[in-house]
Amino acid sequence: MERDLTPLLVAKNLQKYFPTGEKGVSVKAVDGISFEVRRGETLGVVGESGCGKSTTGRLALRLLEPTGGSVSYDGAELTQLSRSQMRTLRRRMQIIFQDPYASLDPRKTVLQTLSEPFQIHYPDMNHHEMLGKIALLMDRVGLRPEQLTRYPHEFSGGQRQRVGIARAIALNPEFVVCDEPVSALDVSIQAQVVNLMQDIKEAYSLTYLFISHDLRIIRHMCDRVMVMYLGNIVEMADKESLFEHQRHPYTQALLGAIPALHKRDARQHILLSGDIPSPVRPPSGCPFHPRCPKCKDVCKTQKPMLRTMPDGALVACHLAEE
Repeated sequence: MERDLTPLLVAKNLQKYFPTGEKGVSVKAVDGISFEVRRGETLGVVGESGCGKSTTGRLALRLLEPTGGSVSYDGAELTQLSRSQMRTLRRRMQIIFQDPYASLDPRKTVLQTLSEPFQIHYPDMNHHEMLGKIALLMDRVGLRPEQLTRYPHEFSGGQRQRVGIARAIALNPEFVVCDEPVSALDVSIQAQVVNLMQDIKEAYSLTYLFISHDLRIIRHMCDRVMVMYLGNIVEMADKESLFEHQRHPYTQALLGAIPALHKRDARQHILLSGDIPSPVRPPSGCPFHPRCPKCKDVCKTQKPMLRTMPDGALVACHLAEE
């Protein structure tokens, strides 16, 4: 079946700078990125901690106000919408948070938590209809009706994340930001939750922006992959293309660090020197050049822009080969 290439969400030159308290000095969490999320796809976002992944996800939903640039959703520019217009739009766009315990109110039962979206967006819905919808949600995420009266501390991490997923899909959204949704869970149950999220995506015809540092999960879940480093996009490509042929040295290093189960899957391990530079004072030129084993003089002075390769991949590297 041919994939729909219609963009649902489009970000252009998106920036988010956080002030440090020192005059004129900011943390450049997201530093002028442009991308689109196509209707019905799962776009993966990967990179080391602090690269701007989660900030990008929150900007996409206007949970954070951008410092610069724009985000449009289904043709509507989010920063130009009023509070009431954003409230209406939020039925169509939701988020699943990383920590299922911190994202749930410890003073509310599951029933109270799952009732809240309906009470906010459909205040005239009768109680019987709402209970019916909540029962269907519980069944969809693999929880039992008798668990509705329990509080978050009475659940395991995996069960709490199932509640978080149920809350996210309660209003039948189109677009969901998944912010490291399984990283806080035991490895033994990560696969269960990932498979649940895939089933729900198909059942609800969802579009995902899937943020993770685990490339194995990204490979399992995503259609395209966006690699970020220090608030910048360094590479973007279809999943198969990226995993078979990485063009940016940072992407090569990330994939080289994945443990191989079989000798045939082993990749060249690239050892990066030094630590990630500070986003308060990012390096000149290419943001990756202080750690890049292939660095040339041009990399130190000129910041590479994303350029399109013959196969459609986007790469921000002076030395990338077609």
